Amino acid sequence: MAIAALCSCGDDTVVKTDKLSIVTTIFPYYSFAKEITGDKAEVTQLISPGAEIHDFELTPKDILRIQNADIFIYNGGESDEWVEDILKSISSDVKILCMFDYADLIYEEDIDHNKGDEYDEHIWTSLSNDKKFVKTISGEIINKDKNNKEYYQSNTKAYLNRLNKLDEDFKSAVKNSANMPMVVADRFPLLYFVKEYGIKYESAFPGCTSETQPSIKTVTKLIDYTRNNNVPVVFHIDNSSDSLAKTICEDSNAKIKTFYSLHNITSEQSKQGATFMSLFEQNLKSLKEALG
Repeated sequence: MAIAALCSCGDDTVVKTDKLSIVTTIFPYYSFAKEITGDKAEVTQLISPGAEIHDFELTPKDILRIQNADIFIYNGGESDEWVEDILKSISSDVKILCMFDYADLIYEEDIDHNKGDEYDEHIWTSLSNDKKFVKTISGEIINKDKNNKEYYQSNTKAYLNRLNKLDEDFKSAVKNSANMPMVVADRFPLLYFVKEYGIKYESAFPGCTSETQPSIKTVTKLIDYTRNNNVPVVFHIDNSSDSLAKTICEDSNAKIKTFYSLHNITSEQSKQGATFMSLFEQNLKSLKEALG
């Protein structure tokens, strides 16, 4: 009833077009869907560029977008618990894709690398998972729009080839490096990524914690670790302050760089046409320098 009341308020009408309609919660799945469909579909990301994903609040227009979609794609996990209530009101004609169902999941770790009892939610930072996601999304798009099957298949094949190439480039970068540790003076939504390539890491926080101030013990540990291991790069995560990274680098020669976790992108990146692939390729360049 509450959802129905929301949807009847104001002028939040969502116009249904003849094109396939795909709605995603976060940027990676938006980018994948765009790569597959090109101009053959209307693809919408609910969490707008520049918005903080953890502060997202669903609007009546968002609900209508989901209800009118042909395909709705969300991540799954604790941060997407709000989706479960929405799905109760969604027509059976909408294909629902929860990416958690298609991922190889791993457990969270704290900053001392102790395993937690919940799955880490940042499943898209694994390129192996991403290949599965692209295949799954592509298959459902084709099921909904068989008239453009060959177009979608061609785009999917080309994109998977690019993902495979990027995956091999990361493997080569790690293999041919001095295997320096990855130091992240920030939250750490990169567990799938480092596990996939066997990269050692140290971080100020686990996962996407709401904490903003690390303990003195943690800061001291990262400063000493960076200096004693001659770490060449200290990372901070996209859409986050680099102030802690600056503190850690004060007594060392380490550079500060951004690593893109790709929960979301900025408004400026959106205007410039940034994609999941283009930003992950920037990660590759930064990682090569960081690993030595």
